[in-house]
Amino acid sequence: MSKNEKTSKKIATIAAKGLKSPEKLTKAEIKALAASALTQAPDKKKPAQKTEAVKETTKKAAAKKPATKKAPAKKKTTSKSKKK
Repeated sequence: MSKNEKTSKKIATIAAKGLKSPEKLTKAEIKALAASALTQAPDKKKPAQKTEAVKETTKKAAAKKPATKKAPAKKKTTSKSKKK
């Protein structure tokens, strides 16, 4: 989306008409409104794509990992305080 995008008078008129009586919009007008809205929406950043070598390494590493181990149970300790 560039910084200087503005809604045209034609699209603004169609939008006003749609707000007043949506049933009167034609299919072409609805498409024009949708196209305008999508054009003015901010662009999404695409995540960096992984190369094939990185994908293969990740798959191999995942296959070699053993099953996750459970954490050892905590020992119950009773502390008896001896007062002197």
